[in-house]
Amino acid sequence: MPKRILPLTELQVKNAKPVPKEFKLFDGGGLFLLVTPTGGKLWRFKYHFAGKEKKLTFGVYPAISLADARQRREDAKKLLGNGVDPGEIKKAQKEELAADQRTFEVVAREWFAKNEPVWSASHIKTVKSRLERDIFPVIGNRPIAEVKRLEIISLLKGIEARGKIETAKRIKIYCGQIFRYALNNGWIENNPTSDLKTGDILVKVEEKHHAALTDPKQVAELLRAIDVYTGTYVVKCALQLAPLVFVRPGELQKAEWAEIDLEVAEWNIPATRMKTKQPHLVPLAKQAIAILRDLHKLTGTSQYLFPSLRSDKRPMSNVAMLAAFRRMGFDKDEMTTHGFRAMARTILDEVLQVRPDFIDHQLAHAVKDPNGRAYNRTAHLAERRKMMQLWADYLEGLKAGAKVLSLRRAE
Repeated sequence: MPKRILPLTELQVKNAKPVPKEFKLFDGGGLFLLVTPTGGKLWRFKYHFAGKEKKLTFGVYPAISLADARQRREDAKKLLGNGVDPGEIKKAQKEELAADQRTFEVVAREWFAKNEPVWSASHIKTVKSRLERDIFPVIGNRPIAEVKRLEIISLLKGIEARGKIETAKRIKIYCGQIFRYALNNGWIENNPTSDLKTGDILVKVEEKHHAALTDPKQVAELLRAIDVYTGTYVVKCALQLAPLVFVRPGELQKAEWAEIDLEVAEWNIPATRMKTKQPHLVPLAKQAIAILRDLHKLTGTSQYLFPSLRSDKRPMSNVAMLAAFRRMGFDKDEMTTHGFRAMARTILDEVLQVRPDFIDHQLAHAVKDPNGRAYNRTAHLAERRKMMQLWADYLEGLKAGAKVLSLRRAE
């Protein structure tokens, strides 16, 4: 005898929480609620027609309440009782939907749903927030086929007026992708954002470089301050390692022990964590290896080199090192975690006179050869190993009080 399904309650539906894998809550009669990992609650109706199992979408909770979903289930059952496939009826109704009924928000949410499976959780959250906060209140109810170029410009200028220039640029990109999605589906005849450049309509903001110490005397003071830092040992190790590897802050913060080869003295950062989306190899000087061996005694059982204080299942906060700088007396206009890159680039070039292309390779910049081909992760590896050891020895000398050379361009 089949197990009897108890009908859902409104409280059960409301309180259903997402988990890493989607799951279903059954109401009976073929009706169920699908809860997605991102928190979506979708009403589905499973039925059989002409010997085939089919599913019908009733909408999203809470826009479609439990009572609404049940009524739609009963309506679908009436159609089935009359020999009509409710799925075909819905398909026909969708195809007959007039263009002026297809609002920007409707299309945007469909575009979002199409891309959601391949986006990261953080990107999903960011895009959804910007759609609902910055776009939908302005043009969400407008038929997408009627949205004009000047409306998009007005939307972007409104965001600019709040001082959110970078957000306005991202919004323009989202709108362009949504219009292109509508265009490719035949719902609009042209993309109003085509050839629309934010540089032509938004105030140009002077680029701000990350604060960095590049004078050798100041660098020496910073290195000594790090060595006597009295905060947590994990953060201290991150501060000590940062100048020796000069990777981007996020790449250091999320470093994993599986990427480190202490015997070969290499750190292989996977493409997924690189800004360039290309794997990156960092040769490790003997000073870096010494720091890592000591750190391994404490965090070697964790996934991360620098785990969070609260849980070794996630990396330390991206503000931990910034807070340490402030605690040591270096304000935001003097030094940032990103500043170690500018420090290395400047001193390696102007003081140690290392070839610029070696430096750019190690900074994981988009360096290309004379034929326009991007160098691979092992390009100039022998020279880069020597450079990284030269750099580490130089920094060690600065800390010890060695005579420093003033910054000057090689002649």
